[in-house]
Amino acid sequence: MEYTLIHAAFGYWELLLILLVVLLLFGAKKLPELARSLGKASKEFKAGADEVKREIEDAASSVEDES
Repeated sequence: MEYTLIHAAFGYWELLLILLVVLLLFGAKKLPELARSLGKASKEFKAGADEVKREIEDAASSVEDES
């Protein structure tokens, strides 16, 4: 079984407790909207990080070409 960062930081009981607290705080109707927003934010963050990485690699390759 492959472990991720979430597995390392939290056990299953802790995750269940967190999900229960979130359900109580936001209610069942808000959870899909909240999950959708988190998914969109995660996607935008990853795209931004990839763009920065690409720009750094392009800058590094142009410096190497000049040398």
